[in-house]
Amino acid sequence: MDNILPKYPTYKPSGVEWLREIPEHWELTRLGTRFEERRTKVSDKDYVPLSVTKNGTIPQLESAAKSNDGDNRKLVKNGDFVINSRSDRKGSSGISDRDGSVSLIYIVLEPKDIHPIYCNFLLKSYNFIEEFYRMGHGIVADLWTTRYDEMKSIMVGIPSFSEQTAIAAFLDHKTALIDKAIGIKEKQIELLKERRQILIHKAVTKGIGSLSGAETTNVKMKDSGVEWIGEIPEHWAVKRAKYLFDEINDRSGTGDEELLSVSHITGVTPRSEKNVTMFQSEDYSNSKLCQKGDLIFNIMWAWMGALGVSDRNGIVSPSYAIYRQKDKKFDSWYIENLLRSVNYVAHYNRVSTGLHSSRLRFYSTMFFEMAIGYPPLTEQEEIVTYLKTVEYKISTALSLKQQEIERLKEYKAILINGVVTGKIKVG
Repeated sequence: MDNILPKYPTYKPSGVEWLREIPEHWELTRLGTRFEERRTKVSDKDYVPLSVTKNGTIPQLESAAKSNDGDNRKLVKNGDFVINSRSDRKGSSGISDRDGSVSLIYIVLEPKDIHPIYCNFLLKSYNFIEEFYRMGHGIVADLWTTRYDEMKSIMVGIPSFSEQTAIAAFLDHKTALIDKAIGIKEKQIELLKERRQILIHKAVTKGIGSLSGAETTNVKMKDSGVEWIGEIPEHWAVKRAKYLFDEINDRSGTGDEELLSVSHITGVTPRSEKNVTMFQSEDYSNSKLCQKGDLIFNIMWAWMGALGVSDRNGIVSPSYAIYRQKDKKFDSWYIENLLRSVNYVAHYNRVSTGLHSSRLRFYSTMFFEMAIGYPPLTEQEEIVTYLKTVEYKISTALSLKQQEIERLKEYKAILINGVVTGKIKVG
């Protein structure tokens, strides 16, 4: 970047590691000379509550945790810079575009002869955030805090107001372009993920022929006889789950086996600790035993697709349901993706019992009465092979898009740091 973007003609040493050299005509001063701390206490009845996030200072969401001490807050005026002093909220700061109130843990700064947008870029730059953190104190990183008395000693390089205005306009324009490019790539990622889900859904519910365009007409279809399943290839079978699976209710006896959990996001995964809320009892000897290849339903969250096939032996909550194939009718990857497809999850929603969604339950009686439409095992294996190839291609594309986003974010951070510290000349 130093070789591409213009530099100022002369520089002077700042004597400060985070600034290094600054343009000769910039003022080197302590932050406290350009900002005053605002410590006026107000009530959230008189000044609307604000939240300070990594995206800046915004109106507090209705869902945000509320303090019981609403009369003991700090005043924020339009144009103030607000920063969270705690290290676990590192980078949470920004210029406020309105009057309001914030928690006492925040530092509220009133800029003096500082352009608000320039101020926002300067104090939200990566290098400044690191310096702000370094000036703090604490026992461990998670309990690290920076007070204003420490913050005000940070050295900053400040150009004239007209140059601040030019810098603000330049960075506003450049970062908007970068953010737009990032937004486009994030949308592309969402479309790729959506395409992956559509391909999986079509292949496991209708066969590979449903994906092959003009060849689709060559696949003879039939009515499955089940309204929510719809049409399936003519040679596919439709059977109720009770003819395909047995319920397993074996208990551990010791609770020493590997603990597994089931979610709609990850399927069946190991849990590193046994102290988890999914267990209703601390007696792990009552946990259910499962084997590799068993189908496991999280009864409470089946309506969200919380099910999967285990790839290992282990134990699960006694409130889960475990099913084992009577005969080898299903490939594990295939049946998991079939039963997590849109139509099947919608069925769990319809038949589950409960007063509202958080209390819906999909019991074994409901599962055993459920129809399943499926192809022969050899065709399932062909579908799995095809979909894993598709998955690899899409995952590779997703990884490349994510890398491009990270490079754009890195470029944005470098650009801002370079401009606000004078390493890059604007105008």
